[in-house]
Amino acid sequence: MAYPPETYSVASSAVTPQSASPRLHVLFSGESQTKPGHRLGPKVYEFHLMHLVLSGRGAFTLEGQRRELEAGSTFLIKPGQLITYESDQEEPWQYRWVAFKGSESSELAGLAGFDSSEGQIVKLADFRRTAALYRRIYSVLRESRDSAPIQAAAYLQLIMAAYCDASAGERRSTFGSERDNEQLHRRIIHYLSSQYTHPVSIESMAESLGYNRAYLSRAFKQKTGLSPISFLLKLRLDRAKLLLRERPELTVEQVAASVGLQDALYFSKQFRKQHGLSPTAYRKEMIGEPGDF
Repeated sequence: MAYPPETYSVASSAVTPQSASPRLHVLFSGESQTKPGHRLGPKVYEFHLMHLVLSGRGAFTLEGQRRELEAGSTFLIKPGQLITYESDQEEPWQYRWVAFKGSESSELAGLAGFDSSEGQIVKLADFRRTAALYRRIYSVLRESRDSAPIQAAAYLQLIMAAYCDASAGERRSTFGSERDNEQLHRRIIHYLSSQYTHPVSIESMAESLGYNRAYLSRAFKQKTGLSPISFLLKLRLDRAKLLLRERPELTVEQVAASVGLQDALYFSKQFRKQHGLSPTAYRKEMIGEPGDF
């Protein structure tokens, strides 16, 4: 049987990071067509090393668990992990790789879906664009310009974004699972916590997060006992308490507007309902301001 000729090319960063602990720094990148049975390990690395399989087959072993991989699969090696990876005897794989380190590396890998419970493997249905980004990292490192570290890190983040989208799609396909519900709960909390000062609707949030409106509301209420709208109102009123205490120069109307409620009368009514006092009475009790709203 004729096999593709063995090839190997690599480009390393020629620039040393100015910081002793960079946030994200690409060390090197490359591509290889391996020979049948080509094996690396058991060994450990001191950095993150990520491989995208372009063609052929092989196996990745992490913590004693062996996974058979094919084109479109990416496996990530984290610092200090004892791993082995080897090419198939009949269909030796070709892959591209990128090595990186930095204080943001672990968080970025986690966001991209490289979970240890999944073997640190992500599968892309269409990996052509991502493969091209790997190649762009290799190219900018070979050019050795002063901007190479910035460009390489930017391409790496685009690669991770592609894996993040692929992982999110896979999680949504497991409709109703506990893991999916937990992920959705965190995303709703983050969305509402960052958007509460603006008009928010269930429809716009569902569209932004990519979920069905009814499913989104039901899953959140099962987790918290509150609908998203009830949670949003509570969040706004809790933020209003903080402003009433710490910003005495703001009027009640201004506090209401600052937490996303344009109707001061509605705000006062809901505040009293939740906290047992009007906003001004609460402020008076906290800091001694006279009067009532």
